[in-house]
Amino acid sequence: MRILENQTLLYDEDCPLCRIYTSGFINAGMLDENGKKPYCQLSDEEHNFIDVKRASNEIALVDNENKTVIYGIESLLKVIGFSFPWMEKIGNIKPIKLFLKKLYSFISYNRKVIIPSKINKEIKLQCVPDFSYKYRFLYILFASTITTLVLSKFSTLIGILPKSTIFRELILALGQMVFQSLFILKLDKKVITNYIGNLMTVSLMGSLLLIPILILNVFFNIPELFILGWFGITVLLMLIEHSRRIKLLELPFYLTITWVIYRIIALLIILKLN
Repeated sequence: MRILENQTLLYDEDCPLCRIYTSGFINAGMLDENGKKPYCQLSDEEHNFIDVKRASNEIALVDNENKTVIYGIESLLKVIGFSFPWMEKIGNIKPIKLFLKKLYSFISYNRKVIIPSKINKEIKLQCVPDFSYKYRFLYILFASTITTLVLSKFSTLIGILPKSTIFRELILALGQMVFQSLFILKLDKKVITNYIGNLMTVSLMGSLLLIPILILNVFFNIPELFILGWFGITVLLMLIEHSRRIKLLELPFYLTITWVIYRIIALLIILKLN
């Protein structure tokens, strides 16, 4: 495999995904040992030719010899394309490149709600993406859609619940967002939107944990007691994750309590419909 030398990717060290794929490029021999560098460690010299603001939104690939920089999907295509030219050619086809750019932006602008990290106020230069309402709302819509589809299927495996519909699960998801928002209305709208993004990430994580049961149930007759146990563990893990995110976001602890209260109320209403 060909090594792209004298090129350095500036990555968000607080983003596990960023750490994994930048290290992966080096371990795979696509970049040399100096092929990655934390964004927060930019030197004064690098500040002169790197667009620091853009680099916080789009991963930057720095040419250490020519002192030039490319950003975002272009930087990833260059790294991958140096070892696999055919992949770069495919990636540069206009419709595909447009899709990759949008997908990259979708992930990049939402990476702090997908995997949040505590802001270290002692570090002046932090790799925090700009707040984008467009991509945040798209992410909330995406997470809500996956959650709705999975839960509508999973609830059919639980006999004590009335027959579920996609509409019911969608109402429950939307209701949760509205219910939780009522307790933080006095906060800045960006803070509220950021919290809702994290809230739906927790729901999305829970839904992903339920998918293995849905797949296994296609091939095996899984006992309902086991399904209920799995669901209970999933809810517990979601509760723990929600509580952890509340601390990271420095939001009131009672949001976790109201999160539980909403789910209890929702369950009682569903059981009454049976």
